Amino acid sequence: MKRISAQGLRDLAQAAAASPRLRMNQNLHNDLTDPIQRLAIAMEPGTYIRPHRHENTWELLTALKGRFVVLTFDDVGVVTHRAVLGDSESVIETPKQCWHAVLSLDEGGVIFEVKHGPYAPFEDKDFAPWSPKAEDPKAVELMQWYRSAQPGQRWAA
Repeated sequence: MKRISAQGLRDLAQAAAASPRLRMNQNLHNDLTDPIQRLAIAMEPGTYIRPHRHENTWELLTALKGRFVVLTFDDVGVVTHRAVLGDSESVIETPKQCWHAVLSLDEGGVIFEVKHGPYAPFEDKDFAPWSPKAEDPKAVELMQWYRSAQPGQRWAA
């Protein structure tokens, strides 16, 4: 039986807070070739999850600790859906090829993700072309916008 204890969640959150990217994951799947990827991801509020999509898989998310804004977008960056995991929603599944982004609202937040494997690193084509790269100072502005973005709105760089 695989487990993640309450102490394990706290330890994962501490590791994320100490990480340069402000996130850390603990996999439940045995290796990166597993056909179903299952992982807990600790995310601090300052970590940037660039809008992206998965070409060949849906993605299921649930909050284990804390709250997370989850946004989906159309091809030009208009918000199509907004939810707050750990608050108004318990589980969200984004369909394959759907642009989406996540923002941690709370320190020590941990989200659980399930999607089809095997693991495939992101390529440029997987990121929304209208979104800034992580090293772009506008990424911080985009994250701030995530907090209040509503369906029908589009981020203006």
